[in-house]
Amino acid sequence: MRIIRIAVEGARALTANKLRSFFMMAGTMTGIAALTVIMSAGEGTEQKVMQRMETFGTRAIMVTAGGGKGFSPPQEGVTTLTLSDADAIRNIVPEAEAISPAAVKHRMPVKAGDSQTQAAVFAAEPDWHEAWDWYVRDGEPVSSEDVATLARVVVLGSSTARDLFGERNPIGEYVQIGAVRFRVKGMLESRGTSPMGTDMDNRCIIPLTTGMRRLFNQDHISYVRIRLKDSRDLIPVGERIRELLRERHHITPPKEDDFSIVTASNIAAMVRGVSGTLTILLGALAGLSLIVGGVVLMNILLISVSERKREIGLRRAVGASRRDILVQFLTESLTVSILGMSAGCLLGMGLCLALMRLTPLPLSLSWEPVALGVAFASLVGTFFGIQPARKAAQLNPVEALR
Repeated sequence: MRIIRIAVEGARALTANKLRSFFMMAGTMTGIAALTVIMSAGEGTEQKVMQRMETFGTRAIMVTAGGGKGFSPPQEGVTTLTLSDADAIRNIVPEAEAISPAAVKHRMPVKAGDSQTQAAVFAAEPDWHEAWDWYVRDGEPVSSEDVATLARVVVLGSSTARDLFGERNPIGEYVQIGAVRFRVKGMLESRGTSPMGTDMDNRCIIPLTTGMRRLFNQDHISYVRIRLKDSRDLIPVGERIRELLRERHHITPPKEDDFSIVTASNIAAMVRGVSGTLTILLGALAGLSLIVGGVVLMNILLISVSERKREIGLRRAVGASRRDILVQFLTESLTVSILGMSAGCLLGMGLCLALMRLTPLPLSLSWEPVALGVAFASLVGTFFGIQPARKAAQLNPVEALR
């Protein structure tokens, strides 16, 4: 009970100089608020990425032309992947539900009457829809007959259709892609943004043969999309495809692959790595703010000890022990830190709510910043409060009363 009474007296001492107490807690409050926002942004970013991974497909493999580490969109002008490679992949992957080769050109001019826009044009086979689990909302998809006859038909993404036709139904209308005229055959379901944040609905789907011979004038493809029956086959199938393409392309170590094999887990790992590094960096800055706040707290407490020598001497003279003085000043330090932590958590949550409403930043509030805030505040209050508390406890009561 005595320690509790001494602790209460220490807390009351803070009200004697409210402005000084506020300055002592300001550093902790700022650091905890920054930590709350940083952790909420990191958690929100990861959740959003995981949601977008569903868009890519958890049972999908993308074999793209061009080497390199990590994930990048299919590269234009790279000729290392061919239709014969796609046929070879078909022969060794019986686990596949659908395999779809495609050639891609980004930002191609698309016109309809007086309206024009730029869109990604995908020249694909009928299996494209099943491989992406992405079907037409209106009209008809690209068919095998379209591919066989080099038909000039197109399926529009919802963003492209809106840019060209507004709210009108485009089915049966004509658009011009590059120098070739196409009849609109269907409209894709809306898909939203890709894992990399681009608009997936700003696209056109045309028959593979039409794109390669009439529009792109090329004999290579950009990627092969494989959708498997079971996600547990991703790793073994990926390795099988890698070995096949290395053999077909005559690639031997230490020569690098001229293709990339990507799954949703690859993209998620890459984004987690980037997000984790950024979170650690920003968290270190928040930690630095807490250390600066702790230094300010220690110096103000040291000044307070010097100003309160008579009070300390009087307490010692009427029976207070060194331990009592130590506990009193440590309590003041911890109280300031915990109050700063509470204010910082409230400030950080308020900032998160404001940012969620005013900006598109992905934020997610959780209990973790509060738990870390309590831990950091206790550590800062104890570590930086121990020196002023020891100085106060070691004062000679006779000299303090003079």
